Amino acid sequence: MATEVLTTILFLIAVIDPLGSVPVYLEATKELDARHKKKVAISASIVAFFILLFFIVVGQVILEGMDVTLDAFQISGGVILFLFALTMIFGEGKPQSEKHRITDYKHVTIFPIAIPSIASPGAIMAVVLLTDNHVYTIQQQAITTFLVLVVVILTMTILLAATMVQKRIGDYGITVISKVMGLILASYAVQSILTGLRDFFVV
Repeated sequence: MATEVLTTILFLIAVIDPLGSVPVYLEATKELDARHKKKVAISASIVAFFILLFFIVVGQVILEGMDVTLDAFQISGGVILFLFALTMIFGEGKPQSEKHRITDYKHVTIFPIAIPSIASPGAIMAVVLLTDNHVYTIQQQAITTFLVLVVVILTMTILLAATMVQKRIGDYGITVISKVMGLILASYAVQSILTGLRDFFVV
């Protein structure tokens, strides 16, 4: 049980990528004073959690309503997660690409900080995969939801200390860590694809 919890929380850290949100947050709030920066960090984290919670609750219903099988979703989800991981590893990088989308510094809480920086497409897909009703019990889904909250709180804490984090680690360090997270995510995505293919052919 402890191993499963640790694996899940490490995976959630990989897909949400708390450190990768630091440069986006700093750029988006550079014209704000300290009080408003703190408010944005807290508000963006709350919004991101509820976005992820929404998909935890209704993601399964949406899939079943479209008559999508678990195997198909696991394979497609794995492919999407893999492509997302590739952008983290080989692409321009999460921080820079999302910095370029910032055009309005007065409305940065929801976009790009809450989404897509914290509640990224990869994170949304991941929480749906981790709370599938056919695979996980209600208790396991509740634990996963709590772990999502823990990682979002961790992200919020890092954002609140973002200036110090950036000063100590630097943009280069944050980019390196994001790419390592991408490698971990790619490994999980491949495993998801292989599991989906195995279950499909067994049936």
